[in-house]
Amino acid sequence: MFVHHRTSGFILKKVDRREAGQLLTIYTRDFGKLEILAKAVRKISSKLRAGAEIFYLSEIEFIQGKTNKTLTDAILIEKFENLRKDLKRIKIAHKIVEVFDILIQGQEKDENLWSLLNETFDKLNNQQLTINNQQLLYYYFFWNLLSILGYRPELYSCVLCQKKLVPGKFFFSAKEGGVICQKCFKELKLGSQRTSVLFHPALRSGKEITTETIKILRIILKKDWTLFSKLKIEKPNLKSLNTIINEYYSYTESRLRDESKR
Repeated sequence: MFVHHRTSGFILKKVDRREAGQLLTIYTRDFGKLEILAKAVRKISSKLRAGAEIFYLSEIEFIQGKTNKTLTDAILIEKFENLRKDLKRIKIAHKIVEVFDILIQGQEKDENLWSLLNETFDKLNNQQLTINNQQLLYYYFFWNLLSILGYRPELYSCVLCQKKLVPGKFFFSAKEGGVICQKCFKELKLGSQRTSVLFHPALRSGKEITTETIKILRIILKKDWTLFSKLKIEKPNLKSLNTIINEYYSYTESRLRDESKR
């Protein structure tokens, strides 16, 4: 006899399968990330259709078969109506679930991840969220996701000499996991030039970062959305945030992929 499991979950992704089915990727409160087969869900008569749409928060029921999990019930809890009316919000939602799906490896229950998804989608669905803050919400989600996963960057001390950061030039290295002071970065560069060897990894991945950008990241990682959403971030700092996110995301994805192969 099959055991029926019931929980709530965010539907992150769906891929069509033959015979009108879909394979759903769902992050559940009680079981973590799951792939669940929804048989015949694309048929108009399917009872699952009302609760099995992407970006839905639903109460679901599934059974574990020999080879896969099968969806047996899906009751809509929240469809995030305002999000669906705005193409820009939909685009942000797609970025959020794509990053979440890639960085969350395997089946793992985590109340912090569950809370972050809830918080992010509630804010994205809020009619009062401005266009500028929609992009800021993605930054907020991204860095707090990495923090939960154990990849919180060091923003208060140099990752190489461990000394507290003092005014000057700073560099951000995804490889080293945070900010490098000007002195250490300069010494690395001079040392590499003297020895004529391959540059240190920090030199290859290090990007100059402004004091203002570091302060913005600190606010994000304090999860102070009220303060963060009120910031007027200049274009150079927005560009810097995007560059750092892309570097850190690529590095973290690569590292997680290597770890999964071991």
